[in-house]
Amino acid sequence: MDIQHIAAFSLDGRGGNPAGVVLLESSLPEGEMARIAAGVGYSETAFAVAAGDDGRSWRVRYFSPESEVPFCGHATIALGAALGARNGYGTYRLDLTTASITIEVAAGQTGMAITLVSPPTRSRAASRAEIAEALALFGLGEEDLDHRLPPARIHGGADHMMLALRDRARLAAMRYDLDTGRETMRRHGFVTIMLVHAEAAQEFAARNAFASGGVLEDPATGAAAAAFAGYLRDRGWPHGGRITIRQGEDMGMPSLIEARLSDMAGSPVEVSGVTREIAAG
Repeated sequence: MDIQHIAAFSLDGRGGNPAGVVLLESSLPEGEMARIAAGVGYSETAFAVAAGDDGRSWRVRYFSPESEVPFCGHATIALGAALGARNGYGTYRLDLTTASITIEVAAGQTGMAITLVSPPTRSRAASRAEIAEALALFGLGEEDLDHRLPPARIHGGADHMMLALRDRARLAAMRYDLDTGRETMRRHGFVTIMLVHAEAAQEFAARNAFASGGVLEDPATGAAAAAFAGYLRDRGWPHGGRITIRQGEDMGMPSLIEARLSDMAGSPVEVSGVTREIAAG
């Protein structure tokens, strides 16, 4: 079986979030995909099965080392690079377990440039219990929050908890217990908990805890980026139609995510990044 290793949202040919990509002629049993993803060991592996004869439509599922994930942005970006190498540039349709999306594959300066169009977005204020448990998990207090961006449950194909921090140093100091985080995220149905710091109206630094999938932290999280962009729109934040998220810096894996959005409530968000190939092993 050909398992491709591709980093998504890389910056200047380095960093990014590694993903496994498996292009299949026919579906595999769920247990087999879970086993393969656990062996690959990345935060997610995408499994894609051709849904037509032209190579432009695919059925896709995503697995972390410990669970299936409904939507994964960085693995979708990585999948786009694999499809582009196989079938050329252009538009591809992906049928996920809960939505259908498209990706656009083009040439980039240091790798393939991929843009995904996310599922619809939505957000709501986090409950008191969600806020209290998330703050306790990271050893944070109410005084650490940026109250311009209140804690929220955000969605762009999967559910995430978002905490905005007023101090970049508190973001850099993110620490938490993996087992406690796993239990908290699974109980509330969060795929990740996103900690974010607004450096400017359209520029953000972020870290994403991914204990629900058995991974301490993601270097770049496209699904959360789409959800966060939708949240900003819901808040009436001056996004100017585009935001940039820098992630992975505090892990030594710098990543760059660009998101474009309209002012139409709930509409999908375009998330873009550049890929780089990783030598297997």
